[in-house]
Amino acid sequence: MKKISLIALFAIILVSFTYNGDSSKKGLLKGEEVTVHNGKGWAWTKINKKGAPEQIGFTLTDDALNSVPVPSGSAHTGSGHDAHGGGHEYWIAKFNPVAGAVIPFNFVLLNWNPYGHPPANIYDKPHFDFHFYSQTPEEVMAIGTYEVDSLKFNNVPQPDYFPVKYVNTGHSIPQMGSHWVDATSSELNGKPFTETFIYGSFNGEVTFYEPMITLEFLKNQKKYERAIPVPAKFQETGWYPTSMKVVKHDGQTEVILDKFVYRQKS
Repeated sequence: MKKISLIALFAIILVSFTYNGDSSKKGLLKGEEVTVHNGKGWAWTKINKKGAPEQIGFTLTDDALNSVPVPSGSAHTGSGHDAHGGGHEYWIAKFNPVAGAVIPFNFVLLNWNPYGHPPANIYDKPHFDFHFYSQTPEEVMAIGTYEVDSLKFNNVPQPDYFPVKYVNTGHSIPQMGSHWVDATSSELNGKPFTETFIYGSFNGEVTFYEPMITLEFLKNQKKYERAIPVPAKFQETGWYPTSMKVVKHDGQTEVILDKFVYRQKS
């Protein structure tokens, strides 16, 4: 086995987010815990008294944040931002598999990028990717390289399905999809990268929402909230988040998608 310092170590967490609007299933629905280095992580859904989704999120314990391996040097020896970094994978079984979901997310996939990834001098800081996928895990894992799936990577959704000023990065990532960034984000305009919000697509569909957050920011930020840029149109009817929060309490750090609004397919 290669030494941890020589690989692009990442963690993958899978948890389903399905809910059928049954008000008897209100409250906090917690997923199974997974070991993330010396700590724990889990996903969860919060349902309000009316049976509507209120929040979804992912929680990492301080022990997890403090034990993920961070490179001692600046050299980037891994490929970065892919699902084959030569590192370790952590999987959580699906929870609450209920038909007729009204939240357009099936599971969350957590990637730990100790060396960051391209472009250099922007996203090459140690950070986490929190991918909230509308696809199934099987569909995501079946996404091939650009050479294999070029037609599907090039089949992008219409512009109205992305927020204004979001642009395709041109990176076609196997077992992920295409990544779209806000061209007005601070890290793309001369400021250091701390957190950003990314959309993903594959084969004509918007497939994931992705808060991308540095380890330093997660460790030091006790409470943070930002708006999620929203598109003019939506491909599926359901509840969509309009806010992203980072909340630290009781030895835990939560990354939360919040303030859900019901949208009609258009």
